[in-house]
Amino acid sequence: MNSKEKREARLRRHTRVRKSISGTTEVPRLNVFRSNKAIYAQVIDDTKGETLVSSSTLELKIKNGGNIEAACAVGKDIAAKCKKAKINKVVFDRGGFLYHGRVAALADAAREAGLEF
Repeated sequence: MNSKEKREARLRRHTRVRKSISGTTEVPRLNVFRSNKAIYAQVIDDTKGETLVSSSTLELKIKNGGNIEAACAVGKDIAAKCKKAKINKVVFDRGGFLYHGRVAALADAAREAGLEF
C-alpha cells in the first residue's frame, strides 16, 4: 500500500464513521488529526459548524510534536480548555486513524484530565 492508498483508506474510514458521529451543542465532537510532525485536536459543534476549542503541538511549541509525550500534552491542554469553556462531555472522533499510539495517548490524557467520553 503506497501513501496515496493509505490516505484514501483513512479518509474512507473517517467518512464512514462521521455518518454516525456528530457533535451537538451539549456534547460536541473531539476531532483528532495526526501528521508526522504534529498532532491536532479540536472540539467541534457540528450543528453550528464551528470550532469551540482547539490545541496542537504547534500551538504549544513542543519541539518534537510527533511523539506520544507531545500527544499527552495536547490531550491535557484540550481538556483544560474544555473545562474553561464549561464542556465536560464530548464524542471522540479518531479521524479514521487507528486507536493506538499517539491517538490513544491523547485520548487517555484527556480522560485523566477530566474530560468524559
